[in-house]
Amino acid sequence: MTIQASVTYIGNATTLLRLGGFTLLTDPAFRPAGSRYHLGYGAWTKRVLDPAVGLGDLPPLDAVLLSHLHSDHFDSAAGRGLAPDLPILTTPQAGRKLRRKRFSAAHGLPTWENRDMSRGRQRLRVTAVPGRHGPGVVDRLLPDVMGSVVELFEDEVCRLRLYVTGDTLHRPMLAEVPRRCGDIDAMLIHLGGTRLLGMLLTMDARQGADLTEVIRPRLTLPIHHEDFAVFTSPVGDYFAAARDRGLAGVQPIGRGDTVTLPLRTEAGA
Repeated sequence: MTIQASVTYIGNATTLLRLGGFTLLTDPAFRPAGSRYHLGYGAWTKRVLDPAVGLGDLPPLDAVLLSHLHSDHFDSAAGRGLAPDLPILTTPQAGRKLRRKRFSAAHGLPTWENRDMSRGRQRLRVTAVPGRHGPGVVDRLLPDVMGSVVELFEDEVCRLRLYVTGDTLHRPMLAEVPRRCGDIDAMLIHLGGTRLLGMLLTMDARQGADLTEVIRPRLTLPIHHEDFAVFTSPVGDYFAAARDRGLAGVQPIGRGDTVTLPLRTEAGA
């Protein structure tokens, strides 16, 4: 049977990944437009767009991939609606907090460690990769964040390597992702240029183009750029920066739309 892989964009950093026989949900946030989200230290933001899909409309899930435990990435709707025994792959810090709440299968992955799941001839591997949410010492005041490299194997041949950046700024350490994990086929890049008190907390257009130039995936899809009032960097600026640098494979993904991810041949080429 021919395997397929796709991503459906639900909103903010929430996507549905269908990777061969596996289905993953990333950074689940399902409260409607107009909802206020607490970001810590007295800071709030308002959601301005509804998620494209409701939590109750999702197919059965194999796991949740959670970059960090901010409310706009794991909100109260997800906290109430997700099954308590659903595996959640996240940072060790977030894993501890989620297990104390009710999510018994939350599993923290230290940087560069991985977790596998298998189904028949297919195997899915999730590797935690570095992320840094804030500049300098400010990062210590924010939740730990991780990126993820998700690899789909068929008969032990890698058919897809997907990089989900998480809420990180572009830093030199991210060049280690392709060096350690191998060439990246597709990237979901968290953008938006989130600013609080004037500080940049997620990649803006320039940083996003910098990282895309370093990673050089076959396909890059920008997410996390339009749902909240704290976003300051329009996604159009990122596309313009990518064009100016001649970066190939950068394309939009609309809310509610599904994009096919580029699989390698069975020979792994």
